[in-house]
Amino acid sequence: MCGFFFLYNPTANDSLLLERSKAALQRLRHRGPDDEGVTGGTNWRMGHRRLSIIDLSNSKQPMSDPGRRFWLAYNGETYNYKELRRSLLPHWQFRTNGDTEVILAGLIHFGEDFIQRMEGMWAFCLWDNEKKTLLLSRDRIGKKPLYYQTDERGLCCASELPTLSCISDTRREEDMDSTADYLRYGFYLPGKTAYKNICEVLPGYNILWTPGKTIREKQYWKLNIANTVPKDKRASMDLLRSHLQEAVKKRLVADVEVGAFLSGGVDSSLIVAILSEELKVKPKTFTIGFDDDSHDEREYARVVANLFQTEHKERCLHEWDRDLLKKLLFEHVGQPFYDSSLLPTAMVSQLASESVKVALSGDGGDELFSGYQRYQARALLRLYTRMPNFARSGLKRLIRSIPEPFSHHSRSVLKKAHLFLDTVDKQETERPYIAPTLYSSDNFRQLSPELASKGHTPPPLPESCHNDDILEMMVADALVYLPQDILLKVDRASMAYSLETRAPFLDHKVIELAFSMPVNWHRNWFGGKKLLRAAYADLLPESIWKRRKQGFSVPINHWLRSELVPDMKQMLGGELGFLNKEFIERLLSEHIAKRRDHGHRLWSIFVYLMWLQKTTA
Repeated sequence: MCGFFFLYNPTANDSLLLERSKAALQRLRHRGPDDEGVTGGTNWRMGHRRLSIIDLSNSKQPMSDPGRRFWLAYNGETYNYKELRRSLLPHWQFRTNGDTEVILAGLIHFGEDFIQRMEGMWAFCLWDNEKKTLLLSRDRIGKKPLYYQTDERGLCCASELPTLSCISDTRREEDMDSTADYLRYGFYLPGKTAYKNICEVLPGYNILWTPGKTIREKQYWKLNIANTVPKDKRASMDLLRSHLQEAVKKRLVADVEVGAFLSGGVDSSLIVAILSEELKVKPKTFTIGFDDDSHDEREYARVVANLFQTEHKERCLHEWDRDLLKKLLFEHVGQPFYDSSLLPTAMVSQLASESVKVALSGDGGDELFSGYQRYQARALLRLYTRMPNFARSGLKRLIRSIPEPFSHHSRSVLKKAHLFLDTVDKQETERPYIAPTLYSSDNFRQLSPELASKGHTPPPLPESCHNDDILEMMVADALVYLPQDILLKVDRASMAYSLETRAPFLDHKVIELAFSMPVNWHRNWFGGKKLLRAAYADLLPESIWKRRKQGFSVPINHWLRSELVPDMKQMLGGELGFLNKEFIERLLSEHIAKRRDHGHRLWSIFVYLMWLQKTTA
């Protein structure tokens, strides 16, 4: 795992290009503490910081062909690089043993078509110094980041937004359509950022650019939704076990030790089980916990660690860490980011980085196998909407008359009932479904009348997913929520501590297999992950399969009734942009009085105001 930048600016002299290159490399140091390199020519520079995982002493970047026409900067891992290397031997004399040179050789000889043969995670830039063309590419599901900015003078791109600011001439300006998206969903839509004219390369896309011309985007992968698996469910489960075992095995490709995150949930526990039982690897495992029992999963993680006799380490997040949040937001993410589990993800990454350079995760299991509680809520919504109006109104009044519990929803039926009514209130906002929203349409207008009509056009989903509302949600979560929230969070939090994370569930063959199965194989009226459980019933204890769905959540509802309240009130006295102060104060008042749990809404506002007031200071 690494970080890189590219800069083309015909108006900058060599001194300025050198100065910006040094600043960019320094800003990327956390992504690659093992080595650095920079190269360039007339009007351009390319730089790279390396975290050495494969071919430790060689494979220096930026890497060129022998004639020094093509230059490559690459971040990621291509797990099938040895197979690809063998296919390239008739065309190329290799000087190194890593995957970087394989990609360079493949792109030179086969062009963009070679990318479809790659299996792994990546973002890269390839500069053709003869034709003056730049190729940018990002992996199929968006595990690795790549941001870019173009203007009349040139183009710059980088692995992180803060690095992009080191090499860009353009003054940053808030994109109000993106702000509306952030306040609705808690993240920015694919391809967009908080800033006008700063974009991200879309997952599954390549970009080709030549100075003086507009960029050309080309999609090389799209998710195909079709029931193409064997109709026999047992045969499909066997196929899933084969694909997932192979995906885990591929992600052990490294010249350093590979560990695993272990939350005690089904997905991370299953990865550890496959490692231990099927591949006979005893990984070091890592867990983060909380003093708040309703959010602490260490007990379940210990069960799995003891079962598979892993070398297990854990750490506890005792209280919220203001300095860590600021560091992650301003030095790594570079824009507002709502998901509060960024904090414990950073802490468990720091813990893991003290022992290993690579950790496997269970990311993707919920999206692929219908694990989220919101899918269950949508199924219940079908029944709720068939009830007579008087029955729905009476039920709603009854539930809302009882104060909303502040415990985690996994431990409270009443909490789930309140959250279900939130889903009812937001159903108009979430049709068509793009991602879970934080507000109903009416509440969003109260939060910001000026932003209510704003927002970017969401990316289109495969046409075939619209015939089933739960399938539509699963596909949208895989193509929007997963890359824009989960994968962004894990990349920035782990790379802040120079740790590479790999997600076996997100092998594109596993993704395609999961979405080729009927939804009713994954979910029934009582819950999700039915096929996954049936396929792996022998690997995990019943206590793990039967435990309530929890997720990697943080007790922000408690923080926003205690230590965060003074910070929130202080920020409400500062720059608010287009936000309605009175509405936010009402949310805060209801939350402190325990009349309603507005923790997630208030947290998204808190993070946005922290960013806004810093950038406008």
